[in-house]
Amino acid sequence: MIHVEVFMEYVTYLLMAIGILAFLVAAVVQVIKELPWLKQLPTSAVALAVSLGLCLLAVMIGCQCFGISVTWYYVFAAFMGAFVVYLVATGGWERIAEIWQRTGYNQK
Repeated sequence: MIHVEVFMEYVTYLLMAIGILAFLVAAVVQVIKELPWLKQLPTSAVALAVSLGLCLLAVMIGCQCFGISVTWYYVFAAFMGAFVVYLVATGGWERIAEIWQRTGYNQK
């Protein structure tokens, strides 16, 4: 059974990783979006591609550092996490907050 303290520690690490990866995605996109072959692509598509690449790279580096063999579900988790990182990097907190407000849970 997992204790609440350990669970909160893992959640904190996860949020920290999402924040760092979102910052890196935003920084890389700002640097490369004016390259000649990327000018015709929408910035959001470039951000999604960068997010996918960085999240996969982060999982590979994490597995290498901790001595874990890479399996298909780590790659799948990186792929799914890349969409969260993409949303955060492109201002997705506003969209998520809007969805939350539409659900009506914040009303008493």
